[in-house]
Amino acid sequence: MIERFAIVTGASSGIGKATAIALAEKGFDVGIGYNSNAEGARRVAAEVEAHGVRALPFRMDLTNPADAAGAVEQAIRVLGGVDVFVNNAGVNRRASFLEETAEDWQRILTINTTGPFLCAQVAARHMVSQGRGGRIVNVTSVHELVPIMGGSAYCASKGGLGLLTKVMALELARYGITVNAVSPGETATPMNGVPDSRDAAEISRPEIPIGRPGRSREVAALIAHLAGPDAAYITGVTLSVDGGLMLMSAIPNQEYADRL
Repeated sequence: MIERFAIVTGASSGIGKATAIALAEKGFDVGIGYNSNAEGARRVAAEVEAHGVRALPFRMDLTNPADAAGAVEQAIRVLGGVDVFVNNAGVNRRASFLEETAEDWQRILTINTTGPFLCAQVAARHMVSQGRGGRIVNVTSVHELVPIMGGSAYCASKGGLGLLTKVMALELARYGITVNAVSPGETATPMNGVPDSRDAAEISRPEIPIGRPGRSREVAALIAHLAGPDAAYITGVTLSVDGGLMLMSAIPNQEYADRL
């Protein structure tokens, strides 16, 4: 059996945890990147190993992008390679444009854009040297594509990661490496105040056409598909998992058009 290796950042809970497990189910050994939640990473590792593959929890801190990239480098070497790299770790923040500080602006861009850039660069260099192609998935947000009040830094960081995805896809295609972005809408995760024990179907969201937030495993399923052989011809795109949320942004414009 040929070993296959995946690295998932921000994998101690939420979407990252679900992604690590989904890739383990497909036979990947998984590097589980985490920052402060070491216990969560250990629990994810146990679930990964239950599928008969190896798990490697490793700490990385995206506030220091060079160190985070070094941690990814070390994890790849310990695992023995990398075939799939998922840039999932990130932070959220809301502050009005007029009140946002340079310090907080820079912090969000460092964690959400610069760190993922350097970490993906490390992974891509290994994929090129291995000579067997690879898959890179950057987890952005619907706010890569649509603005939100108070989201100047967050939207800029995710928008930047989204466009970086396209440049990476363009440059890495010659090496058999595909690069795509997955943009979740509201997702029921611990980071968003929803414990793992509560199902998204229990939460009413009338403003979302499907009527609820997403489940982590629903986002992870798309990431796992993009990591697989059936997605070999998909590259340079952003795919949203949002229950139709972005469709609602068209309603005011349609109502205006209907009055013309």
